[in-house]
Amino acid sequence: MTALPAVYWYLWSGMLINRLGGFAVLYLSLYLTDVRHLSISAAGLVTSLAGAGGMAGVLLGGTLADRWGRRSTLLACHAGTAVALLLLGLAPWLPVVAATTLLVGAGQAMAGPAFVAAIVDTVPEADRTRAFNLQFWAFNLGTAMASLLAGVLAQAGYTLLFVLDAAATTLTLAVLALRLPETRPTAAAAPVPCAARAGLPTVLRDRIFLAFVGLSLLSALVTAQNSTILPLAMHRHGLPPSAYGAVAAFAAGLIVLGQLFVPRLIGGRRKGPVLAVAAALLGCGIALLAPAGGAIGGYLLAALVWTTGSMLAAPPNAAVVAELAPAALRARYQAVFYLVFPAAAFLAPAFGGWSLEHLGDGHWLAAAAIAALAAVGHLAASGPRERRRAAADRAVVADGSGAGSRTQTLDC
Repeated sequence: MTALPAVYWYLWSGMLINRLGGFAVLYLSLYLTDVRHLSISAAGLVTSLAGAGGMAGVLLGGTLADRWGRRSTLLACHAGTAVALLLLGLAPWLPVVAATTLLVGAGQAMAGPAFVAAIVDTVPEADRTRAFNLQFWAFNLGTAMASLLAGVLAQAGYTLLFVLDAAATTLTLAVLALRLPETRPTAAAAPVPCAARAGLPTVLRDRIFLAFVGLSLLSALVTAQNSTILPLAMHRHGLPPSAYGAVAAFAAGLIVLGQLFVPRLIGGRRKGPVLAVAAALLGCGIALLAPAGGAIGGYLLAALVWTTGSMLAAPPNAAVVAELAPAALRARYQAVFYLVFPAAAFLAPAFGGWSLEHLGDGHWLAAAAIAALAAVGHLAASGPRERRRAAADRAVVADGSGAGSRTQTLDC
């Protein structure tokens, strides 16, 4: 097993620090209902603004990372996010809260494509699944610790959560500014195929890739219920904010313990069936929330099942995007893929709040049906994707130099 590059570990460390202080988003919906006295539906709509901002931010981040550079994009979005988080926590008027929620969503989403593109730039293909797995592990280690701390800190006041989140974002900015070089491939190292020169429109014409993105959006819509609607549902059943913190920390802790074993479990297996099983487990876990009521044990059991699905899905998701993207459009492909998360963050609370208010615990069964649809879709879509990968591999062999691109099928 080869050692991962030092640049990867700087990226990994920055992500971990940021997640350790990622308090604000976890409790935004409760902040809006408890402090701002909004209804569940209204809180869902304001929370969805983070997703709306994220949809714009992720596309901007991908475009800037390909044109401007990974390092510059990461520094700019972390600086902007730190300021927006402080404004969000200290804003005295609801319209300002709504506007800064939009800005926080945009700033946080901008980082995703640049982070992953820098990892793909830096880590050899043979080591990427391990690198993505460790990235996911760091993300959830930070989330686990943040969930435990935030549940306690929220009792002292929600403003403190926003201030500490801004401080962690600033610390991440310092790590990246001091240690991260620019990783974007030069034109000589990554020749631009003529189809790639069109930029984002080329990505949006890649039907095989867009089918994968659509299925990922279905799963993301279901997963987003855990961070946006679940705290409201538990609150309705009389459970305190610390109970949601315990469930979130339990789920993230499971990933911290179990994610290191995932590469061995899924190694050598086809990505499509693995993603189908992951979506099915996600749906089963969400369905178990329907009968949970006020029993914390029911939520922990549901978290065990849905978290297993999340663990299985993360490495193949990242690997599929890396396989399909030309080097010259690497960050833009990542941006379109990452678009599913702010899109889900926008749609899930907006419709989930209405669904919970009108369907009650039946909301979780509806969400489980969406996950089941994603599972079936992954099985159907895996064939065309694997045939494209096989054709690209044959093109690399035919090229004879070993420098061919697995995305040559996108060339003119």
